[in-house]
Amino acid sequence: MNKKEFVESIRNEAEGYFKRGEFFCSESVVYTINKLLGSPYNEDVVRLASAFPIGLGKSGCLCGAVSGGAMALGMAYGRKLGEPMNEKMFPASAQLHDHIKDIYKSTCCRVLVKNYDFGSPERKAHCVKITGEVAAWIAEKLLEDPEIGSRIATINNIKEENE
Repeated sequence: MNKKEFVESIRNEAEGYFKRGEFFCSESVVYTINKLLGSPYNEDVVRLASAFPIGLGKSGCLCGAVSGGAMALGMAYGRKLGEPMNEKMFPASAQLHDHIKDIYKSTCCRVLVKNYDFGSPERKAHCVKITGEVAAWIAEKLLEDPEIGSRIATINNIKEENE
């Protein structure tokens, strides 16, 4: 599988968890990106993302997929106690925020879903699409990173475009 196909498979995987009702938005992103990274955290890491759906515990604030994406970026760029902040963490998180805002004109859950009835299949499909976009963007971003991209490619058996 080449990089483009792999990124699409990450999109589809995250969307699938949400679409099937196995996880909500934030959980789907965290679970999918943990797998992409070779599962450096056991699958219980998804529990950290369980309070973030529907704009942080149904408050309608920051989109759960975006907050899950920020947590997922932390799995790659986060720090441990006493370590200096990884210089990539804040820019990557801000770029994710801006990417979603550029596409959807907001990262606020209540704004993103204001034109939908909450229980409607159309609202869920909209949120599933955003979830997939977040996961795909993170996959692409991490694959482009010279420090971790080759490790991700090896773990996931990703071939160069010309292979």
